[in-house]
Amino acid sequence: MVNIPEYYAGKNVLISGATGFMGKVLLEKLLRSCPEVKAVYVLVRSKAGQSPQARVAEMVNCKLFERLQAEQPDFAEKIVAVNSDLTLLELDLSKEDQGILAENVNIVFHCAATVRFNEPLKDAMQLNVLATQKMLALAHKIKHLEVFIHVSTAYAHCDRDLIEEVVYPPPVNYRKLIDTLDFCPVLIYAYVEACLEAKQRSDCSDYSKATATKHLNCSGWIDNFNGPSGIFIAAGKGILRTMRASNDAVADLVPVDVVINATLAAAWFSGSQRVNRPKSLLVYNCTTGGINPFHWGEVEYHVISTFKRNPLDQAFRRPNVNLTSNHLINQYWITVSHKAPAFLYDLYLRLIGREPRMMKTITRLHRAMMVLEYFTSNSWVWNTDNVAMLLSHMSPEDKKVFNFDVRQLHWAEYMENYCMGTKKYVLNEELSGLPAARKHLNKLRNIRYTFNTILVVLIWRVFIARSQMARNIWYFVVSLCFKFLSYFRASSTMR
Repeated sequence: MVNIPEYYAGKNVLISGATGFMGKVLLEKLLRSCPEVKAVYVLVRSKAGQSPQARVAEMVNCKLFERLQAEQPDFAEKIVAVNSDLTLLELDLSKEDQGILAENVNIVFHCAATVRFNEPLKDAMQLNVLATQKMLALAHKIKHLEVFIHVSTAYAHCDRDLIEEVVYPPPVNYRKLIDTLDFCPVLIYAYVEACLEAKQRSDCSDYSKATATKHLNCSGWIDNFNGPSGIFIAAGKGILRTMRASNDAVADLVPVDVVINATLAAAWFSGSQRVNRPKSLLVYNCTTGGINPFHWGEVEYHVISTFKRNPLDQAFRRPNVNLTSNHLINQYWITVSHKAPAFLYDLYLRLIGREPRMMKTITRLHRAMMVLEYFTSNSWVWNTDNVAMLLSHMSPEDKKVFNFDVRQLHWAEYMENYCMGTKKYVLNEELSGLPAARKHLNKLRNIRYTFNTILVVLIWRVFIARSQMARNIWYFVVSLCFKFLSYFRASSTMR
């Protein structure tokens, strides 16, 4: 049985979504760890006046590809940018490009999708469902196709408590959904029927599906605010102070390099074991919750402790987040810790003649938190038998190079890498600025202490000093505290 790099040697690979977060990591890992791969075709659309070739050239100049550049200076010659738009008829591929792909491609990775949980239904249907149908229609034209891998979020079936490694039937009739969303019915039906007919004629063992969530541990590299990244940054800046979440809910985070390793291994297994592998479609739940659980309470602790040790530049307040599952308590803290400080800060900006911005930031933050509330307040049980099976078939060397054994994840290290990655790669903050950032955080601490002291004095002058009853209560509380401390000291001395 060939190992993973040997399987990819001489193969031509097609990737959709290569300019996205996961697509970039997949492309880099494939070229670096399988250096004998023949060519990688990437479907890219023109954007902001940039051609697909220009976008790919810009993409491979980012930090992620530095190691590959050092090891294989000519790696970019293997990347073939193909002009395509997944929302258009026949993926907007020219007849010439369709012919080239049909003659040459061996393996397809379909990674393109919208990852927004609040995407309008019509857009989500267009990008995540219909685009997949079009990719399948293209795949059935490919003469030497060995494997088709579809990458999806593991939360595609989050309405279930237990998520198996199976292809679930759709909850609604796709024809009715298409009619409801007002797509062109003749065009879409033609695609769907063509795919269904082709699927009935084909050997289903030629296709696999990898289901995965994605987060990063690969040296902390990250390039977007998606998922919890924006929330972590807001916490590090001291803007986020409260969030509706369950401390005991499992945060099913998965480093992106783990997911990509599993994806490449899944294609290897399906392609190299075409005779002996299961005949049914293989689904891989690349998740951590059932194997190496990590809870939201732990996430909060590690995020705050990391940003206190290594603060973000020009933080608004010292990092401190309160997680609560109670809606009323959360709303109270939103008013006290989010809206009130934001209002006061915007008032200050107006007084000095600057444009107020904090309330707008808080509004955007709350929208993002509302999207994540469902996922930070619930837990799921994932079946991962296929992932374990896949791992068991790999050689010891492949297990090192393409490691996706989540039992080996060290969450404290992962969270520190994640948080520092948002600082370095999303916010583009230099680590040389850490001493100044720490001084700024100490300044914020002193401001808070001063403010609290002034607040206590004002409360005393306004309420306690003017009321005999309030003074009696105050003296009683102070006396009680003094007696408790005296008792504690005496007990410690006796021991």
